[in-house]
Amino acid sequence: MPLPIKIILSIAIVEALGFLSGFSTMSSLKTWYVDLQKPPGTPPNWIFGPVWTALYALIGLSFALVWHKAKPGPEKKQALTLFVIQLVLNLAWTPTFFGAQQILAGLVIIVLMAVMIYLTMRAFKKLVPMTFWLLLPYLLWVCYATYLTAGNFILNR
Repeated sequence: MPLPIKIILSIAIVEALGFLSGFSTMSSLKTWYVDLQKPPGTPPNWIFGPVWTALYALIGLSFALVWHKAKPGPEKKQALTLFVIQLVLNLAWTPTFFGAQQILAGLVIIVLMAVMIYLTMRAFKKLVPMTFWLLLPYLLWVCYATYLTAGNFILNR
């Protein structure tokens, strides 16, 4: 399969999964989340959609590059396994935090997700170095989201 097709397919799948995960926030954003005390630096709600759309595109692109350019073998298999784990954690966070309204469980998930993103970045960098930089904005945003989640937990116990 040519690289452009892999890129389009990977981005479309990651974006679709992100959209489905985010769908659980719709009602909570207007009810439960509004009533939470928020930590300093909490952005307006409208910013999350565009940021995650851009991040999911970078995540999909990084996956496509490793899928296409990395040679088959144990390093590629490990890298793709780490990728899947971090993506599952990513997709679990939104329904946990917003859908189930479980802030502490969301905090545990997002901390694990940040660790797995970093491990994925390191593994991807060995295979296709530029993917490290493609995933860096994702890691930075998740670190910021970890601060927000921890702040929500502390302020709303």
